Amino acid sequence: MLFNSFDYALFLPIVFGLYWIRFQNSIKWQNSLLLGASFLFYGFWDYRFLALLGFSTLLDYYCAFKIDREKVLKKRKLWLWVSVGMNLAFLGYFKYVNFFIDSFSQLLENIGFNIGMHSLEIILPVGISFYTFHGLSYIIDVYKERIKPERDIITYALFVSYFPLLVAGPIERATHLLPQLKKSRKFSYDAAIQGFYQIAWGFFKKVVVADQCAVIANAAFDNSENHDSTFLALGAICFAFQIYGDFSGYSDIALGTSKLFGIELIQNFKQPYFSRDIAEFWRRWHLSLSNWFRDYVYIPLGGNRQGKAITIRNTLIVFLLSGFWHGANLTFVFWGLLHAVFYLPLIFLNQTKKHLGVVAENRIIPQVKELFRMSVTFALVCFAWIFFRSSTIRGALFYLERLVTSFESKDNIGWPGNTKLAMILLVVFVFIEWLSRGREHPIFGKYQYQKCVLLLIAILVFGVFTTQTTFIYFQF
Repeated sequence: MLFNSFDYALFLPIVFGLYWIRFQNSIKWQNSLLLGASFLFYGFWDYRFLALLGFSTLLDYYCAFKIDREKVLKKRKLWLWVSVGMNLAFLGYFKYVNFFIDSFSQLLENIGFNIGMHSLEIILPVGISFYTFHGLSYIIDVYKERIKPERDIITYALFVSYFPLLVAGPIERATHLLPQLKKSRKFSYDAAIQGFYQIAWGFFKKVVVADQCAVIANAAFDNSENHDSTFLALGAICFAFQIYGDFSGYSDIALGTSKLFGIELIQNFKQPYFSRDIAEFWRRWHLSLSNWFRDYVYIPLGGNRQGKAITIRNTLIVFLLSGFWHGANLTFVFWGLLHAVFYLPLIFLNQTKKHLGVVAENRIIPQVKELFRMSVTFALVCFAWIFFRSSTIRGALFYLERLVTSFESKDNIGWPGNTKLAMILLVVFVFIEWLSRGREHPIFGKYQYQKCVLLLIAILVFGVFTTQTTFIYFQF
């Protein structure tokens, strides 16, 4: 079930009404309703994968209790690795097995052996990377004794499968979400209206910004051999805003939806394209994944506490894993490697935490050096996005070759008809983001109602509404 679908437009008000009108005085029934709604929401994709989601949930629920009850360290580790191993095995099978089959087959062919290995017909369960990481963080936190295992199966199952975040995050932590699911929740008009405003902003980012930019980005990447350098540069920029509007738009809809039910989710994006270096970018882009890798990979490996060599090693591991998490393709791994390369100079110069505040805070106009740093950082990010968007490394390199050598070439097939409109909308969007930097969404202060009405009008007038406009991160 897509957030930008008619099904969801019916689903959400029904669940909201039952939640606050029928079950307002019972946490148990509220949680049961949300759990049932979450399974229904997920079942719309493919009901067969509900069994996998249920098994993963029960596995971690059981293993957490075994870890908590065991006093012998070896046995605690055994149950930890049962959970971690089985979760990663499922993730690896559904997401990566064909990648390894194809890579191994290609390697054998390169050295003269053709054994005719074929890829398996495997359907990737929607959201498996996200709910697997939910479960892993929970089981590791129980093992580290940061939390006690959750006894109520309904509450724990809801933590794993809560529908606003189930298929594309944010990746929540048990320490943050579980206590909210166990607390009494009373209806708040202010929270609900802020949730609605954030949903509206998320829809604007998705159907207006991302989907308008997608037309240009797709034209550039799908036909790069027929376009000139100017359009290819524009295509890379448009993809940067497509993926940002698409993914952060989803996150805004998820956070806003959750506020309707009195539950706060962690913020996933903080205007990342206003970052002044790559380190700041990763403190503002997909925060829940960045923080997950920091807490469960980077710090356990030693973080930055054991000298620069270990810090560099740990940084490379995290960025390579981040790339591989996105998908079974060398383009994602290379994208992660590029960001590691961009990050390394900051480690050598001890400047990874140089920019912690909001850029141009309390000022409308940034300083020249701030503008320069933002421009350089955005250019580096766009360069890496070319590999992320391309289906092969060779395709990305060809795109880059055309980008730097086709300034005087004739554009053979013309630019999409929505190009001027998309550029105007993009400028307006960047201006709104700039004015609202440091906030979750721009509908704040005076005239909130009027701002929301204008936003809804823009969605209806400029939004792209087709069955093809799914969310990019559903494939991860």
